[in-house]
Amino acid sequence: MGFAIGGLIQALFITLPIMAALWFVSVRIKKASIVDPVWAGLIALLAIFFGTLGEGYEWRRFFVTVMGVFWGMRLGFFILFKRVAGKGEDPRYAELLNKWGEEKERKLLIFFLLQGAVAALLSLPFIIASHNVRPGLVFFEGLGFVLWVAAFAGESIADLQLENFKSNPENKGKTCREGLWFYSRHPNYFFEFLIWCALFIYSLGSPFGILVIACPALILHFLFNVTGIPKAEEQAIRSRGDEYLRYQRSTNMFIPWFPRDEDPASASKA
Repeated sequence: MGFAIGGLIQALFITLPIMAALWFVSVRIKKASIVDPVWAGLIALLAIFFGTLGEGYEWRRFFVTVMGVFWGMRLGFFILFKRVAGKGEDPRYAELLNKWGEEKERKLLIFFLLQGAVAALLSLPFIIASHNVRPGLVFFEGLGFVLWVAAFAGESIADLQLENFKSNPENKGKTCREGLWFYSRHPNYFFEFLIWCALFIYSLGSPFGILVIACPALILHFLFNVTGIPKAEEQAIRSRGDEYLRYQRSTNMFIPWFPRDEDPASASKA
């Protein structure tokens, strides 16, 4: 247990100074949204840090490091080049900064530091797996890695399908219902959650791996209660109105499933 606490403290010593420096940069360039790609990159950095310095079984460290690095780098570069570089301020952050008013710089610093603390907590699977010296991999580790590969592919495909849809000028103001978005309003978030479930399952092959349950639970909280689904849906309703409301009525919010009739009343009369 002590090694996990010590690892989290080490992670905080890495993430908090980086986030403080990033806050300084964001204030100067007036762009808070740079926190998103850097935050994802921090997860990759922590995976490398613990995977490299850990004393556990090398193949166990290798696979958990691969999962952290590929997840963090893919998401970080995707956000950077698709949503940050060459773009204006993210509407979510613009709204938040406007709401904070004169205290926006101080509150933004607190927000950045909290993001750093979250990144440190999400390094728990890398800390725990990299500390396990038992040779050989067990069932939970194999299952976790297979689930991670499927979830990583699902999230990547969902993001690519949405970007391809947005890149077509004819789709401006419309809602993507192609591919995975036909079955879920947020398939990218669903697979994001599965990625952290996979890391939790992988960690069950190590002592104190049960502690990693905090990671998918935290991700689920953020997706449902903070900056994930609620903000995305509010913005979609503002920009697409009735079309998105019909999409809400027909399509599951999170778990992919076959769509329902958009108007149950009309369906019952048919």
